[in-house]
Parts: sequence; C-alpha cells; structure tokens
Amino acid sequence: MADQDSRMAFDPHTFRQPDFSVSIFIAGLTDQLIADAKNPSSSLDPQPFLQLFETTVDQLLPLRRQVASQTTSIEKAVAASERAYSLKVRELKDNFTAVSGSFGNLEKRISEVGSTAIRIGEQLESIDRLRKRASDARDVIQYYHDFSRGDTSRLDAMRKSGREGRAQAAVLIRRLSSVAREIEDIEGGEKTCDAIEKYCEAFEKEVLKLFDRYYRKGDPKMMAHCARTLLDFNGGLSCIQIYVNQHDFFISKDRIQDIGAITQSEMWDTLPDPNAPAPSAEPGLDDLYQEIRLTVTQEAQIIRAVFPDPPAVMQVFLQRVFAQVIQPFGEQLITTASMTSTLAFLRMLHFVHSRTIALVEDLKSNDFFKTTTDAASRYAITASGQTSDAAALTAPGTTALAAMLDQAVEEVFVQHLEGARYLDRESKSLTELYAGYLLRFANYHLSTHKTKTTNTLFDKLVSQMTAAAQSAHIGGHATTEEDQAMPDSPQQGSGEPIRGAKTLLKLSSLTNNFGTGSKTHSLEHFSPVEGELRLDVAETILKWHSEALGRMVELSPPAEVPKNALALMKVLAENIGRAYVETSLSTISTQVSDHESKMMPDLTHLSTLHTIDLILHLWQRYLAVAILPLAGGSVTVRREMASFQTHVGMRIEGKINEVLAHLIDGVVSWLAQMLSSKQKKSDFKPKNDDVAFSRVNTEPCIACTDYLALVLETTRGTLSGKNCETVLTEIGVSFHSLLLDHFKRYVVSAAGGLMLTKDLALYQDSIAAFGISTLSDRFDMLRQLGNVFIVRPEILKSYLSEGHLARIEPNLLRAYLTQRSDYSDFPQKTWNDIVGAEIADTTVGGFGRRIGERLNFDFKISDLSFSSLDQSSAFSRSKVFA
Repeated sequence: MADQDSRMAFDPHTFRQPDFSVSIFIAGLTDQLIADAKNPSSSLDPQPFLQLFETTVDQLLPLRRQVASQTTSIEKAVAASERAYSLKVRELKDNFTAVSGSFGNLEKRISEVGSTAIRIGEQLESIDRLRKRASDARDVIQYYHDFSRGDTSRLDAMRKSGREGRAQAAVLIRRLSSVAREIEDIEGGEKTCDAIEKYCEAFEKEVLKLFDRYYRKGDPKMMAHCARTLLDFNGGLSCIQIYVNQHDFFISKDRIQDIGAITQSEMWDTLPDPNAPAPSAEPGLDDLYQEIRLTVTQEAQIIRAVFPDPPAVMQVFLQRVFAQVIQPFGEQLITTASMTSTLAFLRMLHFVHSRTIALVEDLKSNDFFKTTTDAASRYAITASGQTSDAAALTAPGTTALAAMLDQAVEEVFVQHLEGARYLDRESKSLTELYAGYLLRFANYHLSTHKTKTTNTLFDKLVSQMTAAAQSAHIGGHATTEEDQAMPDSPQQGSGEPIRGAKTLLKLSSLTNNFGTGSKTHSLEHFSPVEGELRLDVAETILKWHSEALGRMVELSPPAEVPKNALALMKVLAENIGRAYVETSLSTISTQVSDHESKMMPDLTHLSTLHTIDLILHLWQRYLAVAILPLAGGSVTVRREMASFQTHVGMRIEGKINEVLAHLIDGVVSWLAQMLSSKQKKSDFKPKNDDVAFSRVNTEPCIACTDYLALVLETTRGTLSGKNCETVLTEIGVSFHSLLLDHFKRYVVSAAGGLMLTKDLALYQDSIAAFGISTLSDRFDMLRQLGNVFIVRPEILKSYLSEGHLARIEPNLLRAYLTQRSDYSDFPQKTWNDIVGAEIADTTVGGFGRRIGERLNFDFKISDLSFSSLDQSSAFSRSKVFA
C-alpha cells in the first residue's frame, strides 16, 4: 500500500498541480510512520523515517534528471521556432515593402491618367462651349437674317411648338434684341431692330396673356411655365406686376372708410382722456392686419409654387401691401385722432406703430421667410419696379425680405417720427395736458397776486386755454402757430368741431363754462381748496408722463432714447416743479412774508410743505426708477440728468428754506408779542406775596408754552427727520434769545424770583418736549440764570462758579443782577466783587448774540439728495411703464 502511494506521489503530474504543497507531500509520506510512532508502549524509532526519506530521494533524483532533460529539449525547440518566426517576419516585411512600392507606382500612373483626363475634359468643355456659342451665334444670325427679310415663320413655329419651344424662343428673342441694338447703325439695321422690338412686345403680351388666363383658371403649373419664360426673356418683372396688380386683396374692396364709420368704436370716446388707459384694440385695424396675415400665408404657398424667384415676388407684394393698404388706413386713423387732441394723435400713432411692428414680426416668423433661398440675395425689386442689389438691403443675419419689412415700417411712419417732430408733439401734448389740469390751480394763485406782472408761464397758459375754448365754440376748429409751422400737423375740416380744447377744459373743471360766452374774468373766482397742493395730482402728472415716456421708448430710435428722455424730463420738471410746486411756494412765501407780526402766524403752511416733501420724494423716486435707466450707457446724458435735477432740487429747497425762515420769524414774533403784551411788571415784583404765591405761572408763560406745544405738534405732524429737528432747534434758539432779552426788562423781588423760577421751569419743560439736547442745555442754563434773582449776595459768587453759569463771563450777568430789587441795598463794590468791574458790552442783546445766535437753516427733501441720481440704476426700461 505504501509502495502504491509512493508511486502516485512520484508521478510528475502531481508536481504540476497548481495546489501542490511540499508540506502536504511529506505529510503524505510519513502519515503511517507517525501513526505507528504514537504507540505509548514503545519509544520513537527514527530508523523507518531515515529509510523512507533515503528511498524517496533515490526516486526523486532520476525524476529531476528526466525533467531537466525535457526542459532542455523544449528550450531548444522554442529557440528553433523563434528563429523560424523571425525569418518569416522579415520575409513578410520585404513582401509588404514591395507591394507598397508597386501600389505607389500604380497610384502615380492613375494620377497621371486622371490629370490627362481632366485636361481632356476641360478642353472638351471649352470646345463644347465654343461649339454651342457658335451654334447659338449661327441661329441668331439666321433668325436675324429672317427678320431682315420679314420672315418669322421659323421663330413662330418654335414659339408655338409647346412649352420647351416657347422657352427656347424667349431666350432667342432676347438675344436677337440685344444683337439688333448693337448693330443698329448698319444698313437696314434700324428697320430690323424695329421689327425685332415689335416681335418682342408681341411675344411678351402673348405670354402675359397666357399667364393671366391660367391665373384666372388657377393652374399653377402653366403659371410657373409662363413666369419662367418671362424670367428668361426680360427678368419677369411684368409677370410679377400683373400678378400683384390683379390680386383680389388690392381690388376686392375700398378699405378707406368714412370718418363717421371709423369713430363708431367706444375706444374713440376715451382716446383723448389722459385718465383712461391707452387703446389696446381698434376693430378696423385689427381685422385688416389679421386679413394680411392670412393673405400672406396663402400667397407664400402660391408664389413658391409659381415663380422661380419667390423672394422677389413676395417683396413686391408686401411693398404694395404697405404702400396701398397699411399706410393709407393707418394715416386715416392717425389723422382722425389728430382732430381730437394731441394726446389722441400720439396714442393712435403709438397704437398703429405697435400693431404694425407686431404684424411684421408675425410675417417674419412665417415659414416662407425662414426657408428663403439664395435667390433673395441675387437681386431685389424696388417699389419702382427696378432691380437693385439686395446686399444693400440685407443686414447680417437677416434676409432681404426682413430688411425690406423693417424699411417699409420706417417709411410708413417717417412723416411723424422724422427729426424732432415726434418729440415736439410729445412735449406739446404734456404741456397741454398739464396746462388744462392745473388751470384752476394756476388761476387761484394768480388771483392772490393782484400787483404781479402778467407775463408768467401760467398767464400764457390761461390765455391759451381761454382762446382754445372760444375758438372751439365759435370757429369749430383752431390752428395754432405751432401746428401751422409743422408740415405734418393734421388740420381739421370745418364740419368736425375740435374736441381737444373741450378735453383740456374738462380736466380743469371748466366744462360748464365752455361755449356759454362767459368772460375770462369769471375764471378768477376760485376756492382756496383749488389752490392746495395734493399728492394725487402729482401722481396723475407722473402717470401721464410715464405713458409719454413709454411711447417715446418705442417710437424713438434706440440711439435717441437717452436724449429724448432728458427732454421729457425737463418738461416734467417745468410742470410739476416750476408750475405746480414752485407756484404754491411763491404764494406761501408772499403770504408769510406779508404776515403782520402782531398776528398769530398760520401754521397750516407747514402741512403744505409736508405735501411738497412727499411730492418731491415721489418725483425723485420716479426719476431714479423710470427716467435714469433710459440714459443707458450715455455717461454724458446721465451726468446732465443728474446736474439738471440737482439744480431744480436746490432751487426748490431754497424756496422752501425761504418759506420756513418766514414762518420761523412769524412764530418768534408772535412769542415776542405775547411776552411783551402780556407780561406785567408786577408779575415779578408783586405787592401782595400771598396773591403771588397763589399763582402757578404768569399769563405770558402759559400762553407761550401753550403756543410752543401747538408748534411742536404741528411741526412733528408735517415735517420729519432732520427737517423737523432743524425747525424746532431754530425756534428754540430764537425763543431762548427772546427770554434772555425779556428778563432784563423787569425788576425781580424775592417773591417774584420764585414766580420767575416757576415760569422758567415751565419753559424748560416745554422745550424739553422738543427732544433736542442742545435746546435742553440752553434752557437748563436759563433756569440756572433765573436763580441769580433769589440767591443771597454772599453766596452768589459761589453759585455763579457752578453749572452752566460757570462757562459764562461774569460781567455778562451784570444786566440781570441790576434787576434784583435789592441791588441798590448793597454797595457797588459788593457786586463788583461778584461779577467784576462793569465793561462796555453788558447788554442782554450782546449776551443773546453770544449764546443764542440763530442757526443756519437748510431744508432737505425727505433727507434725500438729488445728486444720488448720478449713480447707476438696476431697473429695466422695458418694465418701467405700466
């Protein structure tokens, strides 16, 4: 059994197994011996192991020699195979090189043969062209000779032989005509040329007649044959003209309607009303443009099937549509609107323009325009029927048709948009609207200035409005000098009364007087309410302006938008700024400056200033959001806008400062009036101490503090921020100076000093309600100053060295000490020891000037600065207008 296992173990195949392990191999040899050695009854005998291993080694050595011999044989075989492989590779490489060389020689020979064939082909083509040219020349000479003899039978036979013959005849006749004109000077050439020309005319008429016949029958194949024939004959212009001229779209009906029929729509009733929305639909125009869309879609299919050059035909067709249909109808709408008012004219112009642009965009989206071939670039046909280079009409990335459509739109509206015509109309419209809207406001303020000159802006506006009303009533229509100066200004017929003046007078609430023969002086009776500033009026002014701004953006060339936006900005500033806000400020300034100092000032003017503040704030936000973005990348226009509006803002702020200065003077004068008229000498030197102690405060103190509370409530209710603080500070400082001057006039006893301190405490409490620290310090000092009337002389010097009084020169207080009732009870040396020797400027007025000077007042519009307009804005102009 052991021998069998050994033989199995020494099989060479065993050693080739991938899982062969030496330890397992040895374990397999010695398993039995190890098992026998584990018998506890006997000791380990190494002899069997030695014998086993010696036998195994003897068997493995021959096996190793056998394997080595096999390895040597295999290595020799591999080396022989490698040598044979290398030899084979070299042979294949040599063969490949030989084949490549043969292929290169073959390719070279083929190229030589090809070049020879090409040269032969070119020579054959040249010979064929010469042959064909000679053949054509022979035919032309023969047919010319026939014409010279008056024989046209052969040409007639060709012409009548069918489509192909007619096409050949067209080419031949064209060549004959060209040759005849060149050799007209030879003998008999003129007669032959005339004959050929007559034949050309007859041939063209015949083909045109055929085209017209098949056009009426609706046979596109024969129409295409005739169109191709005429294209080869003379360019096909006559064929295109017949097709376009006889189209049902142009001859089916008359699209120019009566004015009465046009104005049947409800849109016309609200068109001149600036408070009504701009028109969004006009039945006649909408129906016409929809018909054009359908017609172009249908004609595109027909033109593509019939004509060899569809873009040229479509171009002529669309030019006729714009010139014969769109422009007359649009002009009729615009002219009719111009009979109503300038605003109606502008609204209708913008409406027709926007609808026309939408129509053009729809036409460009048609498949015909997207699939236009290179034929569009070969030539274009102008409105006069002449061919021209389409490259001049075709911008990069567009077709000649698209460029023609853009040009057609421009030509339709050029008489209204050329130069400064449109902007002048827009400015005129805004001026008319604002004049009518603010007429009663202006007349009220004019009536408040009885002695002023009558050469102001609103004097002229009142005259214009009154003249317009009278002209509309008496003459039926009015023509201003500006309209006469504008060649495109529509004039109204005598049978249609103008509605523009009525509309403007309606805006100014003067409709009831329109046409009644009322005199102009009847407009002078107005309610003060009509002269008040209102925020809703400013909103309406800005709303109308934003509509005009939106029209301007769409109707102006992009390069002109910044400049035009600046012009409309100035129109707005002239009306909302000068005509509305500054007019009110001028009236208020006159009223407050003429106010009598002995009368209580009218604090309701502060509410007007509050309204002005809101209006100017709204105006500035409108400029930043709506107008400034329109400056775009024009740094010059942006800077000019900022500079202009800053100048306007400074001018208005200056007038507001003037009004506030007058109001503050009035408040201070009224406080001074109450102090001087109500303060009694016995208030601070009572004869009866019991009566004095029974009173809490003196009458002028109560009156002044009550009035200060009213001023505080009114100021805080109308002004805000720094403006409110500055006004209150100005009043507080001035009142402080008044009190300093006031107390030096009254002798104060010990009991009166107590009353004085009560008054000063109430003054201090009233001013403390202002919430301004600088005023609190001033009146705290004033209260301490009041104590100098009641402090005993022996401690007075110590008292003057404390608190606010320590910062004041002692000799400035002498005027107050002299008003003590016990001043004469002490020697002059005592007072000199307290306040020093008397010097020149000891008046209370000098003291007031040193510690109570008026502040420099500067009103700011809602704490905003117009210079902020010189910054970039992130708003988009296409979203500004609603």
